[in-house]
Amino acid sequence: MLILAPMQGLTELVFRNAFHRSFPGAFDYAVSPFISLTHGNIKNADKKLFDVLPERNRGSMAVIPQLLGHEPVEFVDMMDSLNDLGYNEVSWNIGCPMRRVAAKHRGSGILPYPDEVKRVLEYVCPRIKNRLSIKTRLGYRLSDEIDSLIPIFNDYPLSNVTIHPRIGKQLYSGIPNLEKLDSIVPLFKHRLIYNGDICTVGDYQRIRLRYPNITDVMIGRGALYNPLLPMQIRSPRDAVFEQTPIYDFILSLFRDITEMEIPHQSKIRKIKEYWCLLSKGLPGTETMKRQVLRSDDLELIQALVFEMTK
Repeated sequence: MLILAPMQGLTELVFRNAFHRSFPGAFDYAVSPFISLTHGNIKNADKKLFDVLPERNRGSMAVIPQLLGHEPVEFVDMMDSLNDLGYNEVSWNIGCPMRRVAAKHRGSGILPYPDEVKRVLEYVCPRIKNRLSIKTRLGYRLSDEIDSLIPIFNDYPLSNVTIHPRIGKQLYSGIPNLEKLDSIVPLFKHRLIYNGDICTVGDYQRIRLRYPNITDVMIGRGALYNPLLPMQIRSPRDAVFEQTPIYDFILSLFRDITEMEIPHQSKIRKIKEYWCLLSKGLPGTETMKRQVLRSDDLELIQALVFEMTK
């Protein structure tokens, strides 16, 4: 399976909708950007779960919600809310490398503390109706922190474990530590999903060749650098792909952003954030690409992007 990775502020509903319209079936499903257990009122589900409300996701790609936090009672409450919405699987994010998150033992910041991970799983797993999966890294400070966590994971009925072979301190820089991953893959009892630096068909093929038993791969930034990547992976030999669908997708995404009920400047910032990634794989001069980033005029931005479709 090919899975769209959760990227905070990027792979939210507006992106998933536009991607699914332009490239239906490219991804088997997406994991949502994280829902924090501690920000806002946990009982105000409509506000907190806005991105994954079923009525907003009809006609989009299938999605698995993701939770961030280590508060067991709030965790179960949120799992119950998601179960009521029809979600039979939820992912626990213990891989987020953002410093402000990790400093509070959330995301990858909990990885050096296996007792805390066990405490959450011990409380949560017997009390939930939905399946629980985990998205993690090798550790936060050291890659061998995972060694103490694998036996804990193996003790609980997890749906799967997605592993990004970096440590939290690396953020997204440096090279994934595949040598460490080699040594731990046989130790997991659960189905593994690979995540990390899949930006080309060759990247995907090398991972599948190296780990033949890992059949599911998660793709993040690679799908923004080249939105055709999932389809190219699925049909690497005989499919012909052109740039036109990419431009159509970008224009569709930007149009959807302009219709969002957010302030004008927030629309501009969001479009530019996407453009920084989406423009990397596009032909056209760097001057034209920079013009989009210099403009605060939505109509001009759309015109500039359209000009690049000719």
